[in-house]
Amino acid sequence: MSMHGKVVVVTGSNVGIGLETAVGVSALGATTVLACRNRAKAEVAAKEVVQRTWNDDVHVVDLDLGDLASVRKAADEVLSRWDRLDVLVNNAGGTWSERHETAQGFEYTLGVNHLGHFYLTNLLLDRLRSSGPARVVSVSSMGHHFARGGVHFDDAQDGQHYKGMDAYCRSKLANVLFVRELAARETASVLTANAVHPGWVRSRFGMDGDTKAGTDFGMRILRPFQIGPKRGAKTSIHVATSPDVEGQTGLYWVRSKPGHMSRRATSDAAAQLWDESATQLTSAGFSLDA
Repeated sequence: MSMHGKVVVVTGSNVGIGLETAVGVSALGATTVLACRNRAKAEVAAKEVVQRTWNDDVHVVDLDLGDLASVRKAADEVLSRWDRLDVLVNNAGGTWSERHETAQGFEYTLGVNHLGHFYLTNLLLDRLRSSGPARVVSVSSMGHHFARGGVHFDDAQDGQHYKGMDAYCRSKLANVLFVRELAARETASVLTANAVHPGWVRSRFGMDGDTKAGTDFGMRILRPFQIGPKRGAKTSIHVATSPDVEGQTGLYWVRSKPGHMSRRATSDAAAQLWDESATQLTSAGFSLDA
């Protein structure tokens, strides 16, 4: 397969699964855009992508998913620099033991893992449609199966009883619900939306001061049992690029095949989450209609 002439944006692509996803699409000839929070690390990663793929059509865009103003600025830059967008890989994410908030006051885990990507995708939707057939790929996790009680619409910001792993699992459920609703809203021949589970990947996830000492130590102990980022990125690359995936939408992919999503992910909560997310954006001054 070839991705020559196609533009692919990968969020959180300076390390781990995101970096390997960028390498994978770049190796297929795509114009590859690394959308990352840390500019210096992203520039280093971009050079690595070029060195590993011999494709120098690799670029960096600043993106802080914890600040909706940054999300809007990143989307504006993508729209101004490229006249097409074939694939958006919503890869960035994390888990945090302590509750803190985004620039607009949203609980950080949901804000970064879901709400920032929700806003970014909507800002880029028209460009994706006009470039169709286009694809949106959101990196979720098997953790979405453990989102107890589903997304808490009555306390989506976890203001009452925050638990880091619970918040993470609910954000990963939100990823699946998001692509299901996006798939329902779009014509599959123009735009598909799918979620992927990369596997239990050995990366810096949860190990850069985002979690408490006990959790950080536990993740380090378990690292020998995890798969490498290159293997973990295979499903993202497959769903983003393979002709075999053309027209398939609203699915949850595991090991490059449609997998089993949780009962809560197949509920009617997808439309509710979409509406609630749009309402939250509007309340912060970032309406989808603006």
